[in-house]
Formats: sequence, structure tokens, C-alpha cells
Amino acid sequence: MRKILCLVLVLMLMVSAFGCAETVEPEPEEPEAPEAPVEEPEPEPEAEPERIVIKFAAQADSTPATQAVIDAFNASQDKYTVEWLDMTNDSGAMREQLVTSLKAGSADYDVLSLDVVWAGEFAASGYIEPIDQYMKDAGLKISDFNSGSMASGSYNAKQYVLPFFPDLGLLYFRKDIVSEEDAQKLESGEYTFAELQAMAETYKGQGGTEAGFVYQSALYEGLICNANEFTANFTDVSGGLAAMKAMTDSDATPEDILNYQEGDTHNSFAQGKSVFARNWPYQWGVIKSEGAITTDQVSVAPLPNGGSVGGWLLAMNKNSANKEGAWAFMQFLATAEGQKIMSTKGGYLPGFNACLQDADVVASNELLSMEGFQNALTSTIARPVSDTYAALSDALQQDIHKFLSGSQDLETTAANVEATIKAG
Repeated sequence: MRKILCLVLVLMLMVSAFGCAETVEPEPEEPEAPEAPVEEPEPEPEAEPERIVIKFAAQADSTPATQAVIDAFNASQDKYTVEWLDMTNDSGAMREQLVTSLKAGSADYDVLSLDVVWAGEFAASGYIEPIDQYMKDAGLKISDFNSGSMASGSYNAKQYVLPFFPDLGLLYFRKDIVSEEDAQKLESGEYTFAELQAMAETYKGQGGTEAGFVYQSALYEGLICNANEFTANFTDVSGGLAAMKAMTDSDATPEDILNYQEGDTHNSFAQGKSVFARNWPYQWGVIKSEGAITTDQVSVAPLPNGGSVGGWLLAMNKNSANKEGAWAFMQFLATAEGQKIMSTKGGYLPGFNACLQDADVVASNELLSMEGFQNALTSTIARPVSDTYAALSDALQQDIHKFLSGSQDLETTAANVEATIKAG
């Protein structure tokens, strides 16, 4: 019993002790400071992909046209950028520089500017790329472009070039001397060299003139351009050479006509000494700046069988590492937008036929507003396309000049000319 009482007392004392103890409340926790917002780093702008460089080998340009058309192309898209490799204006030196590079298989150039008579050589040597499939994919046709320029770059039934800018042979005549009826016939192109000779003989001496007709027949490349026109692109060798000989021997031409080059021709016509002259478009500027006659007295016409084409072409390096870009630039430069820039900024003739109807292009060159000039520009013909053009031209010059001077007969000359062209 005493043990039970003792336990009860112990329990009572324990309860009393706990009841008297102060209740210790936990200290309030200080609120945690709000976390500062984590700023997400701004994403870095994506770097523009590096453009593929297209290298364009072209001669120096005294006008702003070439640089303007390159700038327009570069601004038109974001994949390619064209760099102009400014070549010499010495045609022979430029050709040697290109051949040296291309012969070594170099890809230093992607797009090439070529003289019209180089295209056959460059195509035959495998230096330039056929563009038939590129044209087909782009919906372009041969007939969209200057005919003579395109024919100059057609080799073994493949097309290798587009026109950069053409030049062409045409007929100048004194419209203040020639009858209105004859002027209309000339401007239409519906006449023959025999009819031209008859007109030259008829009008010679009128208006203070001394010669009826002047053209290039000295022993040099100009002789080939004129022979090409007389023979209808060497398709009528005998008939064409006979007509050329008749004109040479006619009283309508000066006695020293076999020494005439471009300078002799434009001097005669611009000084009012001849009624008719075969020459290139540059003669218009000579008349304006140096002539004893004015351009108001002059009109132009296509030659009977078409005018020999000159000027420059665009081609693609066969070894280019960037052929799609090279084609993109060629197409831009040779079609509406590029050709309009070349015409309006530099006065170059358009090689894209649709531009002949563009009001701004026509306004850029007063010749383009003339019906006879438009007809001439759409009826150009190529000189013979050959992989050895220089040698072919030299051989043709020798035979044709001998015939015109009377030291070789027509039969021998025609046979030699046809054999040279066939071998070339």
C-alpha cells in the first residue's frame, strides 16, 4: 500500500512541475526574401549564311553600266554575290589571259565575257559549259535573243552563250538625197546588193558627194565581216563574191576602196563625201561630233542579207565550282532587267529582243527609235564559228582580197573559201 501511495505522489509532483513550466513558443521564422527573377539571356541573332562568290571576268567599262548591273544582281537575292574581275581592254591580251587560265583547268572565273569570234574556240576546247538545259529549265528560247549573237556561240548543235551586248553592221544613207520610195525599201531590208549598187550609181554626185558607196574591203578582219554580208553568211559564196566584185569595180565606189577600213568609211560619210556607207553603230556618234553633215540628213537600214554581228557574249567556265550561281547571274544579266540596266546606264545595245520594245531602253539610244535600225538589230548574222577562227579568217582574207583585186578568178576563190570554211 505504501508503494502505491509513493507512486501516486511521484505522479502528482510530475504533473505539477509540467503545469508550472512556461510554455515556450517557437520564435517566428523570418520570411525568406523573394528570389530575384532570373533573366533569360537574349538569343543571339542568327548569322546570315555566307554568300557564294561568283567571279565575273569582263573587260573594263568606261560607263557605270557593268557595275550597276552587278550591284542590282547582288541586291536581288541573298545566296550569291558577284565579284567583277576587271580585265584588260586589249582584246588579244584578254583572250590570252583567259586561255592560259582555262587551259590549266582553273576555276578562277565562273562567268566569262567573250568576243563573238572566240566562242567556237572556247567551246571546242572544252573551256565553257553548254547551256541548253539551263535555258530549257528557265523557259528561255534561242529566239528570245539577238540571232547573230546566239549563232556565234552555237557549236556542234549545242548552245554555249547568251548575249552580253551586240554590235552589228548596217547601212547608213543620206535621206536628204535618196528618194522617199528608195528610203522605205532600204529601211525594210527588202532589197539586194545589186539594187544598192544601182542606187549608189544613180545618187553619186548629188548633194556634193563624190562616192556612191563605201565599205570595208582592206586586207583585215573587216573584209570578212563585209564578205559575210554579201554571201549571206557564206551560204551563197559564188553569188555573193560576184556581187562584191561588181560593187568594188563599180564607178559608185572610190578607186582605193580595197584599202578602206572603218576610219576611211566614217570619214567619207561624215564629211558628206558619200551617199551610202556600211559601218557599225559607232559611226552615228562620229556624225554627231565631227560631221560636216548632221544626223537629220541621215537614216540607217539593215543590209540585204543581215549585218555581221560583233560585240560580246556571256559564257560559263566548264570548271566553275558554282555553276548554278554562274547561271543565275548570266540569266539576270542577259534578260530583261540586266539588259535594261546595260542599255539605260551605258548606252549598250540590248541582246534580249523584248527590250527593243521597252520605252526606257528605246529612249536611251536614239538609233533604237529608228525603224531601219530595229530591223537591222533583229536580222544579224554570225561570222563563221570555228575552233581556229584567227587562222580561218586569215585564209579567207587572202583569197577574197586576191579576187577583189583581180589577181584570182571567181571559181578558184569560191572553191578555196568553201574548203576553208568546211575545214574550219
